[in-house]
Amino acid sequence: MKSIAPSELIINNRGAIYHLDLRPEELAETVITVGDPDRVAAISKYFDRVEYKRQHREFITHTGFIGTKRISVLSTGIGPDNIDIVLNELDALVNIDFETRMIRPSLHSLSIIRIGTSGSLQADIPVDGFVAGTHGLGIDNLLNFYLHVQHEEEQQLIQSFLTQTQLHQKTAQPYITSASPSLMKHFVEGYHQGITVTCPGFYGPQGRVLRLGLNNPDLIDRLTDFRFGQHRIANFEMETSAIYGLGRLLGHHCLSLNAIVANRVSKEFSKDGQAAVEKLIQKSLEIIAAI
Repeated sequence: MKSIAPSELIINNRGAIYHLDLRPEELAETVITVGDPDRVAAISKYFDRVEYKRQHREFITHTGFIGTKRISVLSTGIGPDNIDIVLNELDALVNIDFETRMIRPSLHSLSIIRIGTSGSLQADIPVDGFVAGTHGLGIDNLLNFYLHVQHEEEQQLIQSFLTQTQLHQKTAQPYITSASPSLMKHFVEGYHQGITVTCPGFYGPQGRVLRLGLNNPDLIDRLTDFRFGQHRIANFEMETSAIYGLGRLLGHHCLSLNAIVANRVSKEFSKDGQAAVEKLIQKSLEIIAAI
């Protein structure tokens, strides 16, 4: 096995992975990801003790403890492209020896939980509610750059999605990955469940019209109407499918939790989205600390 070249695995002068500016010892086994850099402190304020604080560009990390539970909270910024950086570098921190630049013979799994915001695609999932994504369905193309295989139910889900929405004819080749069952089982009471769709943008890719016309003006209706057995699309945002897809390929346990700040069916927007996120943080941290 060859060592990984410096151009592929970039380690800075303090021995930290390039974008995240983290050394292996500065990362906990349980990682909470957030899009907004300001949300890192909104979560770490509940820590009993903070060990490390690191920042590089939009990537801020606080690692500390709630009781005896060691947790890192990390800001990813917005979009699947940033998730590509974050998931690969998190994995490198635990599964690549930075001295030899070799993949470790014994691989390690992280628990990665996203706490974010999203828009509901169902009338009965109201603003200020919470969603735990059973699957991440990507229309962003990221996972198609990697070798990946979907199991039988996922193949059936994506084929049904393509048939019902015809989305692939004008945009991309969608992909789908399920959440980690070992994490999902803890987030049932108080959380709506359903498929989370990940889009590569906020405006056109999510069916918003300002001054530009849309290639697929029926997008919202098609996503809302999608059904496959007991499965339906609950919400959409810009990170979950990339986390689930890369997480599975790399052997990590992933779950996405979202506060609903907009309902695209009823056209409502939360009157206090920050309060909804705060409630999601408090509820989810209580569960995470006990796992």
